[in-house]
Amino acid sequence: MAFISSGYNPDKPMKNRITDIGPQKYDKFYPPVIAKNKGKWLYHEIIKPGVLVHVAESGDEVYTVRCGGARVMSVTHIREICEIADKHCDGHLRFTTRNNIEFMVDDKSKVDPLIKDLESRKFDGGSFKFPIGGTGAGVTN
Repeated sequence: MAFISSGYNPDKPMKNRITDIGPQKYDKFYPPVIAKNKGKWLYHEIIKPGVLVHVAESGDEVYTVRCGGARVMSVTHIREICEIADKHCDGHLRFTTRNNIEFMVDDKSKVDPLIKDLESRKFDGGSFKFPIGGTGAGVTN
């Protein structure tokens, strides 16, 4: 009865079927510079611990600032991460498989303000909320 009241017709099971159940395709959310250069990256360099630059065949660059995250995060902490991404990265960020956070910017001039903002955010005990690092021969999360 519940199905019938919701509009489901067992004689025509495909009629009015919902097809967008589940997450949307991930590449819809790429930053524009990454979408434009997908599969066309020439090289990357570690500028300093936690800061990378990826250079594409077109000459486009993406600067990534990686900082430590936690496996379990509060909603408040995630909102703060999103606030940082909105402020500096046009709303784009990435979580690595080891729970680090990568903030990506398309201009070198945006890197230092992002780093300063991340370093200014501390827990009440004084430790960094977003410790920068985890690249190359360094300790990661």
